[in-house]
Amino acid sequence: MFDPVAFIAAKKSGAQHSADQIESFVEGLVSGAVADYQAAAWAMAVCIKGLDRDETAVLANAIAASGARLSWALPGVRVVDKHSTGGVGDKISLVVVPLAAACGLAVPKLSGRGLGITGGTLDKLESIPGLRVGLGEAELREQVAEHGLAIAAQSEAIAPADGVLYALRDVTATIDSIPLIAASVMGKKLACGAPTLALDVKCGRGAFMAEYDDAFALAELMADIGSAAGVTVRAYVSSMDHPLGFAVGNSLEVAEALEVLSGEGPADVVELALTIVAGLLRDSGARPAPRAAREAAGRALATGAAREKFAAMIESQGGDLAKFQSDPPHSRRQRVEVRSAAEGFVAGIDARAIGEVVRSLGGGRLQKDESVDHGVGIRFRAARGERIAAGDLLAEAFVPESGGQTVADSVAAAFDIGPQPALPKPLILGQVLRAGSGTAS
Repeated sequence: MFDPVAFIAAKKSGAQHSADQIESFVEGLVSGAVADYQAAAWAMAVCIKGLDRDETAVLANAIAASGARLSWALPGVRVVDKHSTGGVGDKISLVVVPLAAACGLAVPKLSGRGLGITGGTLDKLESIPGLRVGLGEAELREQVAEHGLAIAAQSEAIAPADGVLYALRDVTATIDSIPLIAASVMGKKLACGAPTLALDVKCGRGAFMAEYDDAFALAELMADIGSAAGVTVRAYVSSMDHPLGFAVGNSLEVAEALEVLSGEGPADVVELALTIVAGLLRDSGARPAPRAAREAAGRALATGAAREKFAAMIESQGGDLAKFQSDPPHSRRQRVEVRSAAEGFVAGIDARAIGEVVRSLGGGRLQKDESVDHGVGIRFRAARGERIAAGDLLAEAFVPESGGQTVADSVAAAFDIGPQPALPKPLILGQVLRAGSGTAS
């Protein structure tokens, strides 16, 4: 019989768990045999003592097996998935999913809500009037079969053990454990059933992993878990010292994603989206040659095919895209200009500081059950590397009716204005590829 107290004590002393012990623990999370306080105590022990690669892989697979596991039979269509560890201004899923579908891939993506300074894909999508993210399995399958894509909320039937454990980690300061992050992400992804997966592991001030070595270790660990389970995983470590794109905030990011899908938008968002989709085309076997994969992704973006896929998804999920475009939530907020007090070059924009401002306005949450304000946010008007004069417009803040000047001061303080432009930092800092056979490529 499984003894949760002995299980906690073993990890507290640094002992390695057996596969049977981990599987029994996960079963207890779902059945209630393991109390919340016991699960929280074990998570803290893991934060201190760690899990090795074998333990982490067993945990991920047990989480996947704790509920329904999806499988896909779409003749002639390759099924892929994508996950980001979260960052400030990270609207990449809103571009990657329709872009991949426009290239002939099927993308059944289950997404999450924002927490802390990192935005959530579901919160962004719910800026669109009428849009539903709570799709049942039958509805999800039907939409993917018809349109090739869906972005929906994780069902309680899929990886329920992760839902229990994550909620406890959120309120017990045990979020930043690399093995617990890896098991959480990969448990859900293995349950979703796509044989090809792209991971975007954010690294920098605006990410959970601030240091490159930690981000790369997380990327390697998740890729290894996927490979051992038969999934081909390409994990990118991407920069998150500065916000991605020019918009931060739910409806502002949807609007920016629409610009990218219309062949415009910020270069960094375009580049990251094309890179991820080209990788999915290569790794799934749809377009094995790197140049052909990149060209196919570029065509789908340039011709408007990706935007059409996005519109079809929104309509299928009950959203009114035309109403959003004519009256987006941010248009109903007070607009405050943020101007520079000095002249020089924009050397950087602190992603963490910007994320904290948007969260303080109501655009993010501290607890998972909090509501968010879809209209608040920040749109940058000065790009990194740009020369500015004193009094030039740096950004616009979309705020509630009060506190505009305080917000403007906070946003201005996030800009690093220097005497010369900083050297550009690569968008992709590192990359890991593991084939589904379990061997490195």
